[in-house]
Amino acid sequence: MQYVLIIHEVADYPAWKKIFDNAADIRKEAGEIAYQVLAYEKNSNKIVHFSKWSSLEKAKHFFESPGLIQIRKDAGVKAPEFIYLDQLEEGIL
Repeated sequence: MQYVLIIHEVADYPAWKKIFDNAADIRKEAGEIAYQVLAYEKNSNKIVHFSKWSSLEKAKHFFESPGLIQIRKDAGVKAPEFIYLDQLEEGIL
């Protein structure tokens, strides 16, 4: 399985979340299977978006597309860091 970890700060979490939710269909169409949104403990505008993808190639194509770059600007995203990950192992303790 392939995953993407995105760490970024947003100007206003509720405004960002509205745009994020409105983009659910395009994320699904692009290959996103599941996601988690997390916030830093002491900074609710510092967001971690962790998502499962059908392929890293599709994820990179989506996140680097001009349309998504504009959506990020509109959502108030500041300096996103993208980390593309291949799963090696999974377990439950």
